[in-house]
Amino acid sequence: MRKKVDFLVIGSGIAGLSFALKVAPYGKVLVISKTKLAETNTAYAQGGIAAVTYKPDDFKKHMEDTMVAGDHLSNPDAVKMVIENAPQQIKQLVEWGTGFDKTEDGKYDLHKEGGHSEYRILHHLDNTGHEIQRALLEKARQHHNIEFAENFYAVDIITQHHLGEITFRWRTDVKCFGAYVLNEKTGKVDTILSKITMMATGGIGNIYQTTTNPTIATGDGIAMVYRAKGIIENMEFVQFHPTSLYNPKERPSFLITEAMRGYGAILKKGNGQAFMEKYDPRGSLAPRDIVARAIDSEMKNTGEDFVYLDVTHKNAEETKMHFPTIYHKCLELGIDITKDMIPVVPAAHYLCGGIKVDLKGRTSILNMYAAGECSSTGLHGANRLASNSLLEAIVYADVAAEDAARQVRTIRHKTQIPSWNDEGTTHNEEMVLITQTNKEVEQIMSNYVGIVRSNLRLKRALDRLELIYRETETLFDDSIVTRELCQLRNKINVGYLVIRMAMMRKESRGLHYTVDQNKLRTKR
Repeated sequence: MRKKVDFLVIGSGIAGLSFALKVAPYGKVLVISKTKLAETNTAYAQGGIAAVTYKPDDFKKHMEDTMVAGDHLSNPDAVKMVIENAPQQIKQLVEWGTGFDKTEDGKYDLHKEGGHSEYRILHHLDNTGHEIQRALLEKARQHHNIEFAENFYAVDIITQHHLGEITFRWRTDVKCFGAYVLNEKTGKVDTILSKITMMATGGIGNIYQTTTNPTIATGDGIAMVYRAKGIIENMEFVQFHPTSLYNPKERPSFLITEAMRGYGAILKKGNGQAFMEKYDPRGSLAPRDIVARAIDSEMKNTGEDFVYLDVTHKNAEETKMHFPTIYHKCLELGIDITKDMIPVVPAAHYLCGGIKVDLKGRTSILNMYAAGECSSTGLHGANRLASNSLLEAIVYADVAAEDAARQVRTIRHKTQIPSWNDEGTTHNEEMVLITQTNKEVEQIMSNYVGIVRSNLRLKRALDRLELIYRETETLFDDSIVTRELCQLRNKINVGYLVIRMAMMRKESRGLHYTVDQNKLRTKR
């Protein structure tokens, strides 16, 4: 099948849907989702969305908190733009039907999370992302110019490469003409031609064994743009959320929101002793990279598989009211959080790097934008401040939509695009090749490219991954396309980028922590 649209949106989370809503008045929009539209990274976000709302908070404080959390690697222009646009975008979400919790006097009930100097987290109970996803989907489904396609998997974006031209990474005139998309109902790869393409595919968490991300988070957009010779940056900055519920049988790992620590929960060892104060004066409310490394250190020192989060000293009814999802989830496992400490362990959670974009959300590939977790805007620097991610996604979707609406009038479809060529390929009957290699990738990344790294670990990871890469590319060339095979290929590409950029950074900075650099500092 061949199809023409004005705007192709790959991904149906907050970035993709808000972009779709804002460009819909200017042309036909197709939103594709690799599974169900509601199954997104956005829907799994518990804590909330950060924005300056009431005094004594102000933009300057939010900007400073963001810069400090990002270890001063954040782009000040991006930080300023996102934070100053936050109130306007919150207002837009509310107009679209999002319900944020309020106090009895009608004001927003604001939370405080690690790294924030003020209460500024708007939330809906402890499932804010789910509420935003619900509201955006309902609003988008009402627009006659927006079409949806579920179970459509983007295989590759279309550029001059598919016309026989040679493209390279720093070439400035590479253009996106749309995407090759696997229709899982038919098993065929369709050709979607678009004037503008928005990449909003979410995160990379499933390159690791333990992650809070849904199983769909396999770095697809980043891998596609990388293969198309787009610029990718800051992949070494992988954020591990300090507190996922310890339950080895479950994937994804259930997130225990940082808002619970803002509420007063304390990290403790099995003997009930708090430990965070010896790592940072902010204690359990230190930024995520510090807390994750502290937990990792305590687990290694004690030999235990987890630490505890203790909220038993707080009012039981108030705890259940603020965190109903967490309360009921833990209760299913026999843990009453009002009486029992919660076993927690760090899990891969968020990527601060990704597809490099400018202040209008434009990638290095013409006619292509990126927003949300797959993008690298400069906001997060070396470490994301809690609850800045949903905010970043909607602000960059907004500026991208404004720019794309202007550009779409001047762009014509490229019609001489060949159909997907699967000549000579066959069905891969040995699914074990894919499933086993998937496990190998996750083990390599978890064992060697996790919270604490070293030159030796990174070199070993790279050597192992290069062998797997060659095997998988051969399998891809010989096989009829499936989602499982494409996801494996993308995970390998993304894992390679994380390793290579970690090897290039010769300092411990933010989320990238290397023991070799700390040895050098000690010797000095």
